[in-house]
Amino acid sequence: MTFAMTRRALLVGGLLLAAAMPTLAQDKPVLRFSAVFSDQDIRAEMMDLFSAQIADSHTFEPYYGGTLFKQGTELVALQRGNLEMGNIAPQDISNQIPAWSVLTSAYLFRDAAHLRTFFDSEVGAEFKAMAEEQLGIHILGPTYFGARQVGLRVDKEIKTPADMAGIKLRMPGGDAWQFLGTALGANPTPMAYAEVYTGLQTGAIDGQDNPLPNVENMKFYEVMKQIVLTSHLVGYDLLVISGDAWNAMTPEQQTAVQAAATAAIDFSQAEHLAREAELADRFRSVGLNVYEPDVDAFRSHAQQMYLDSDLAKDWPEGVVDRINAL
Repeated sequence: MTFAMTRRALLVGGLLLAAAMPTLAQDKPVLRFSAVFSDQDIRAEMMDLFSAQIADSHTFEPYYGGTLFKQGTELVALQRGNLEMGNIAPQDISNQIPAWSVLTSAYLFRDAAHLRTFFDSEVGAEFKAMAEEQLGIHILGPTYFGARQVGLRVDKEIKTPADMAGIKLRMPGGDAWQFLGTALGANPTPMAYAEVYTGLQTGAIDGQDNPLPNVENMKFYEVMKQIVLTSHLVGYDLLVISGDAWNAMTPEQQTAVQAAATAAIDFSQAEHLAREAELADRFRSVGLNVYEPDVDAFRSHAQQMYLDSDLAKDWPEGVVDRINAL
């Protein structure tokens, strides 16, 4: 008899086997990891790959779906020593380092490759150093999860930001997220990620913005009528480790952990890009109206709102031009 096994099943099986051999796990530092994404997310498989590669030196304990720390609280948990690793939104960092709000602005990064180029660049290193020095965290890399698109439960066709007037668009809590909703022309409404499905179903919100793989994973498409391909934000979080956990490692361990993180992030990015390419057609096949609005109108409107806002006052001089030049 032939058994079909996924890569993830093989990895998890290996990890369970290792856990059953306590003599091999003695004295290994524990890395607790918290994320809001579900255990069915591509990024959960990414973390399985990461865990397998560091198994000789560390015990990895993942907590998905916000079961250990709720969305937006992971960064404080890292700072207080209550967590070793997390998948942290750049918007949460910008709450403590206002200069970081530029990295949350609409239409800044062109695509996933531009995002990675930025974090590997000199200007990216400057932003990572800010986080390390001011927050006590070490950034292992950006975890791309797709371009964010607007999904609506209403029939109203959206062509320009003016058409978004009065739309109650769910956005995560926090000033950076709420401003993004405003920059799209909508009425941003804070709501926890786990509540979005019910919010769409009951009409508490008119829409949400997420990359297409998230829409699939959380089944938001079941309670939506249309997807507007605004591509307003290259969606990414940051794979982060606390400064204490990072500094407790030997230089050799740090090199190995960074290599494991980079390889896992590479895998996740490739999987997300492939999934995005096929999901628009899949959503059309189940009855959703999927279309592209006037993206240039959205881009110019959003970028001007950011430049005119108080947020831009905290941006390092010339940083947008430096990023655009990469």
